[in-house]
Amino acid sequence: MEGTYRVPCLYNMAALPGFLKAQVPGSKSITNRALLLAMLADGASTLRGALFSDDSRHFAECAKSLGFEVETDEANAMIKVTGRGGDVPKKEASLYVGSAGTAARFLTAWLGITHGTYHLDASAQMRRRPMAPLLRGIETLGCEISCTETPDCFPFTLHSRGFQKNFVSVDIERSSQFLSALLISSALSSSDFTVEAVGSHGMAYVDMTRKMMAQFGVRCDAVSQDAPQSSYSADAAPAKRFVTPAGQKYRALDYQIEPDVSGASYFYALCPLLNLPVQVSHVHFDSLQGDVQFLRFLEQLGCHAEDRPEGILLTPPKDGSYPGIVADMSACSDQAITLAALAPFATSPTTITGIGHVRFQESDRLSAIETELKKMGIRCETTEASITIWPGSPQPSLVKTYEDHRMAMGFTLIGLRSPGIVIDDPACCKKTFENYFEVLEKVLCISPSSC
Repeated sequence: MEGTYRVPCLYNMAALPGFLKAQVPGSKSITNRALLLAMLADGASTLRGALFSDDSRHFAECAKSLGFEVETDEANAMIKVTGRGGDVPKKEASLYVGSAGTAARFLTAWLGITHGTYHLDASAQMRRRPMAPLLRGIETLGCEISCTETPDCFPFTLHSRGFQKNFVSVDIERSSQFLSALLISSALSSSDFTVEAVGSHGMAYVDMTRKMMAQFGVRCDAVSQDAPQSSYSADAAPAKRFVTPAGQKYRALDYQIEPDVSGASYFYALCPLLNLPVQVSHVHFDSLQGDVQFLRFLEQLGCHAEDRPEGILLTPPKDGSYPGIVADMSACSDQAITLAALAPFATSPTTITGIGHVRFQESDRLSAIETELKKMGIRCETTEASITIWPGSPQPSLVKTYEDHRMAMGFTLIGLRSPGIVIDDPACCKKTFENYFEVLEKVLCISPSSC
């Protein structure tokens, strides 16, 4: 979808269906992790329910550039990958990761601890995103890095000589992907390998990584000074050290990818926003994805969640209104924009905390939220890691999306309840959910052809 998208204001429209049911594509986070794990496994893996978006296509193309056999079937949401047990077929290659943060971080870590020479480049957006903590980590392990333009940013060349050490420390305050990348690749070490995490951001995503590593046959143990942990929860102190015992190998799998809970969250947000029940197919609370925590925040708004066999059913607050809340969204920070879009319609202020790292994602999301809400006449204040938003009536506005798919999808919600909201550059959604607006219109029965 090129140009702009004028959001139809639907609040209190009689034509709305009385029950919303959505189906979303596969998880980006799981698809890209599964791609790398399949490349590291020995033999052919089939990934079912895979997401096809800019990010996953870039990852698959990088795999091909490295010499792997990759077959994609977009019509059936399936990818087949033949792994080489950790070996890279081509010892020199040039890769372009686009704006895919997972491809950028996961491939850099793996190629940095193998043997070969690899030239990596990225989109202008990804060139601005942080890489220094990961690059320092693989340098510690023996990789020589040559940045051709800006220090510690794409593009760069990796001259890799394998593991020179069995311990590395990495700062994850700006991205937990640095830790996930090193953990996945740690299984290739010939000795027990330890990764120390400095910071606690994004541990739900790290937990997903460790669970998927286990599904593909590799155990990674979390060690905490406070208490042993087998799973991350919002109330638990995050583990600081992770140990991957030597001698393990990834196995090829026929692997089913979960629906994308990040994408599902925009539809669940319609429940309090439009006062309608919502169900997204095959989304359950036992999901590997941290964004399922967002539904718990919607429960704090007065919604009721019931995990049914066909998917979680969310019903709206009994009186049709909802309060503002204080929400630590460190476990599901991708949904900070979504909660921010609900905040103007709450009956009291909303404060979102634990999200300082979102300043370093596809856009400076805290600044973007503040700027676009203030353009609509909504009072809000930010700190380095939080934002408080007061109730108000959003005024017509052209929403700048900053090449950020989550700004486009999240701020669309405001326009469904307040007239005059136009989304600039809706095509940026193809990064993870390329037919988002078509699915939204179908769910809401906006046009006759979609009902």
